[in-house]
Amino acid sequence: MQILLALVIGGAFGFMLDRIGAANPNVITGMLTLRRMNLAKTIMLAIGTGSILMFGGQMLGLVDVGHMSVKSAYIGVLIGGVMLGIGWAASGFCPGTAVTAIGSGRKDVLFFIAGGLLGAAAYMVTYPVWKASGLLDPIAGGKVTLGAIPGSGYEAIFAVRGDILGIVIGAIFVLVAFVMPDGLVKSSDGAKVPAE
Repeated sequence: MQILLALVIGGAFGFMLDRIGAANPNVITGMLTLRRMNLAKTIMLAIGTGSILMFGGQMLGLVDVGHMSVKSAYIGVLIGGVMLGIGWAASGFCPGTAVTAIGSGRKDVLFFIAGGLLGAAAYMVTYPVWKASGLLDPIAGGKVTLGAIPGSGYEAIFAVRGDILGIVIGAIFVLVAFVMPDGLVKSSDGAKVPAE
């Protein structure tokens, strides 16, 4: 039953990603060049709404903080994030949207997925080197949160209740999603973006 539920939820999520244009490199490039912010607005709205629901649910006792998983911060994550961002900008795909793009029939995404799998294999083979380099050692206390989440056991950077902070940050994301213009930068030649 769990696998069936995962397939249904995953399929619905992929369908929505396709509908909002997240599987289209033209839409991604438009967002990353600040010409078309509709996708960024959708992402911010989703993150903000999810944050409000999760942290509000924790405060009401509907969400068990025992399920909260905080990953350690380390320099390798920052480097990997930069590499992911460069690859995302260059290709117009990220790992999640690439799978959706396959489902929508895009063939160019196969090169992106092949590159990602080769990169993951190279990292796996060279993992001992990266581990020995210190790039994977925790920084800033390792597993920390911005604010204290009661019952979670994670250290906090600020002396603020994390669930309240999460709701406030979520509300800011929702507000920004609604007030952000559709484009922050005009196209230099005034040409329209290619049709999706």
